[in-house]
This record gives sequence, C-alpha cells and structure tokens, in this order.
Amino acid sequence: MESALMIANYFLKLADDDSGELLSNMKLQKLLYYAQGFHLALYNEPLFKERILAWTHGPVVADVYYKYKEYGNTGIPTPSEIDCSHLPLTVKELLNEIFNVFGQFSAWKLRDLTHEEPPWKETSNGEEIAYSKLKDYFLTQIQNA
Repeated sequence: MESALMIANYFLKLADDDSGELLSNMKLQKLLYYAQGFHLALYNEPLFKERILAWTHGPVVADVYYKYKEYGNTGIPTPSEIDCSHLPLTVKELLNEIFNVFGQFSAWKLRDLTHEEPPWKETSNGEEIAYSKLKDYFLTQIQNA
C-alpha cells in the first residue's frame, strides 16, 4: 500500500508533464479521492493508508492538505525528487486514467461533483469517509460506465 503523499506527488508530476500547469491543493484532494474510490472498487483494497475526511469543500486527505496548505489556491510546485518507479503498472495506469478523466476539470467543478456523491453527502463534516461507502459508490460508477 502506498502513502497518499506518494500518490499526490505522482499526480503533481503528471500535471506538470501533461500541460506544465500546477495543481491546487483542492484539485489534488479530489484526485486522491477518486483514485482511492476507484482503487477500492476495482481491487477491493485501499490505494493508500491515510483516511479521507469529509470537509466543507469535499473529501480531503488531511496529511496531504497540511503538507501543501502554504500554497493556498495557487498551484503546488512539482517536487523535484519524485521516484515513482516502484509503483505497480496497474496503479500507474489507474492514476493516469483518473488524471485524464478528472484532471480536465477545475478544482471547483470537482468540488461540486464530490458534493453530489453519496460518500461525501452521507458523511458528517469532519468524519472519515468509510471505505465501504467509497467502494459501494465507485462500483456503481464502473458498472454504469
């Protein structure tokens, strides 16, 4: 199992390589949420160990949020030393797909999307979004695709 920070760094590198644009903390948080949800649905196990919490502006991995909080709503610079070579190909493929599908949207659009989804809607503010809620919801998204 990976750390959420490793997955976040992978997304930061993807954004930089793809368009040269930087991700905001809010957008990064939503990409982590989608990655964890789809990984649970596809592989029946979490992608990373850190909890996802239901905050006012949607799902958040607190450790990653606080790591990059200083950047506010601006783009987070891509960390210079990112070694993702140990990530399994299946994980890289999933993260690439998540980025291709959801990375095209603004942070606020992703926020709005997560606010319409049961995992966030059915979790009290500040509480952990249960793996079971993530898995059940994202299984429906795979089946409806």
